[in-house]
Amino acid sequence: MITRREFLQASVAASAIVGLSGFGNWSRLAAQQALTQDQLLQFDDFGNVTLIHITDIHAQLRPIWFREPEINLGVGGAKGQPPHVTGADFIKMFGLKPQSPEAYALTHEDFTALGRAYGRMGGMDRVATVVKAIRAARPDSILLDGGDTWHGSMTSFLTKGQDMVNVMNALGTDAMTSHWEWTYGTERVKEIVEGELNFPFLGANIFDAEWDEPAFEPYKIFERAGQRIAVIGQAFPYMPIANPRWMFPEYSFGIREERMQQVVDEVRAAGVDLVVCLSHNGFDVDKKMIGRVKGIDVILTGHTHDAVPEPVIVGDTILIASGSNGKFVSRVDLDVRDGRMMGFRHKLIPIFSDVIAPDPDMAALIEAEREPFKADLEEQVGTTESLLYRRGNFNGTWDDLICDAIRSERDAQIAMSPGVRWGPSLLPGDAITREDIHNVTSMTYGACYRTEMTGEMLKTILEDVADNLFNPDPYYQQGGDMVRVGGLGFAIDIGKPIGERITDMVLSDTGAAIEAAKSYTVAGWASVNEGTEGPQIWDVVESHIRKIGTVRLEPNTSVRVTGI
Repeated sequence: MITRREFLQASVAASAIVGLSGFGNWSRLAAQQALTQDQLLQFDDFGNVTLIHITDIHAQLRPIWFREPEINLGVGGAKGQPPHVTGADFIKMFGLKPQSPEAYALTHEDFTALGRAYGRMGGMDRVATVVKAIRAARPDSILLDGGDTWHGSMTSFLTKGQDMVNVMNALGTDAMTSHWEWTYGTERVKEIVEGELNFPFLGANIFDAEWDEPAFEPYKIFERAGQRIAVIGQAFPYMPIANPRWMFPEYSFGIREERMQQVVDEVRAAGVDLVVCLSHNGFDVDKKMIGRVKGIDVILTGHTHDAVPEPVIVGDTILIASGSNGKFVSRVDLDVRDGRMMGFRHKLIPIFSDVIAPDPDMAALIEAEREPFKADLEEQVGTTESLLYRRGNFNGTWDDLICDAIRSERDAQIAMSPGVRWGPSLLPGDAITREDIHNVTSMTYGACYRTEMTGEMLKTILEDVADNLFNPDPYYQQGGDMVRVGGLGFAIDIGKPIGERITDMVLSDTGAAIEAAKSYTVAGWASVNEGTEGPQIWDVVESHIRKIGTVRLEPNTSVRVTGI
């Protein structure tokens, strides 16, 4: 990782690329503790091509709280490198001022206090304002959506993603790729792609499973500002592992390095001036792919929800990470000449919802999308005295609450909840609405099962998920964060190989050791198995919260992490 000083002066001699981040101006504004919309949007135009990137919105139409991870561990060559730096270390690495707006936006430090000072972030009506401002300055801008867009809220669940399709059409999106979109099933995805979207749905790595041949548009070539720009789509490669294969059996996915190189070579042979990869691989996977696939100028990465204020430069390629939940919009200006990227200027624009004015047309559309469900969305179920958050390698407080609900409502010794990264936060004192519960549980396979598992099976599950997260080879990091548990404690050494990471498994209630041959009552949700039975997880959580009224959570110390 180059230093901030080196970055601001960056030049790559082999390709004559010169980069400059707009982050420095943002930092100076933050030091003044004063923000205006004009300051947030200030950008000195550069070059002749502009990319606008948003990703992992997870159907969050309105402003939210979203606490960035406290723990985001890197292994192998990623250890200690962005995005695997958090909190005070992140603040130090990027030269931020503690308790400043950017420290609030980019880290978990003092989140509750700073949240009350700086307010919610995101909101697609505010994103629309930013996009329109960029387009006013750069009419030939290309707006690219990195996927995980149609899923993650109550309204997206009830409309099968239609609310987000309508919003992204209205935003003027130029192309997208995909991940959770596929959990609506093949029929619904094809219905949207063929009859609803006003822009291409790209996936060079999506193949017909029967014929083993490309099934969707691999790329789109845009003619902008006198340049030809190829945007190649890379859908989430591990769909059949991380999500239910039975929902989209007609298709196969995968990283498909050779396919990506073939497509890059194809567009280069067609005479394009710039190659952009719109990816949902995840940060570390994309970083590895950059070193193995030649000819990509820019990778706009998604899936791992990382917000990194300065691009990472690998060889001749810049890697841009734009956060999640509508918190940020990336603007990338590029100097493209003689078929080459000669330089760039980048800014990760924070969407402070109290500073950026909502676009009236988009605000009206959002309210229209919500209106049929408004009473159900806003019904108060309880309140919280604890900060509720999810994002991080291990249990967050939202996950603790969900696990408590599962154990209580399903009468189970142990609860298991998926380590998904999506889900906004709530501050202490906030009401908990039905919409808030759906924001952390809403999916198309949310049945809350109850079953028996042996101690050996529990260990196998934990080991498999840990290897998806902590395998030193990024290409084997195939899932989200660590599975969340309730009623179960364990130690994990992230530096060990698979089969040796998980030890000291105990029942949290009694401290009794988990025995390999003994069976335990386990309940959970988000099983990828077809036909899973049980009440929907959002109903389970709502019932639990109504019974307790006010949520108060003690610190969770059930997982002991070593090998860092």
